[in-house]
Amino acid sequence: MYKQISILTLSMMLLMGCSGTVPTLGVNNDKLTPCPESPNCVNSQQAADEEHFIAPIDFTGTQQQAQVRLLHILKAAERANIVVVEDNYIRVEFTSQIMRFVDDVEFYFPATASDKITIHVRSASRIGRSDFGVNRERIEKIRHEFNAFKPL
Repeated sequence: MYKQISILTLSMMLLMGCSGTVPTLGVNNDKLTPCPESPNCVNSQQAADEEHFIAPIDFTGTQQQAQVRLLHILKAAERANIVVVEDNYIRVEFTSQIMRFVDDVEFYFPATASDKITIHVRSASRIGRSDFGVNRERIEKIRHEFNAFKPL
């Protein structure tokens, strides 16, 4: 009985620890936080190498229309928790199904005078080294859904 309780307690501690601590995120000097050196992050603004760079999402319309479209997609996403919604910024936490790892995903809408909107993206795992391409795949899936979105 003691052994079972010990295993259960240890398992719970490990699973709770998988969420990691929230890193410093957000927009600083009109830029999203750079990726760390580990390959578990993609960024459309501050990545000089192919491993970390991902193209931003382009949109023709208003910033508000782009944000509404993106929020619609994020609200329907599995295991997504929208944490911050501001006029020009959205942050979402995606949690993996089994190990409960948390990835931080950010979208930044810089101000523009035209109807051409660029949505900069950053997606990064909080812990570990490799993500097996999950962050890149997530952004590409969101991009596909964003571009295919048909308003009601």
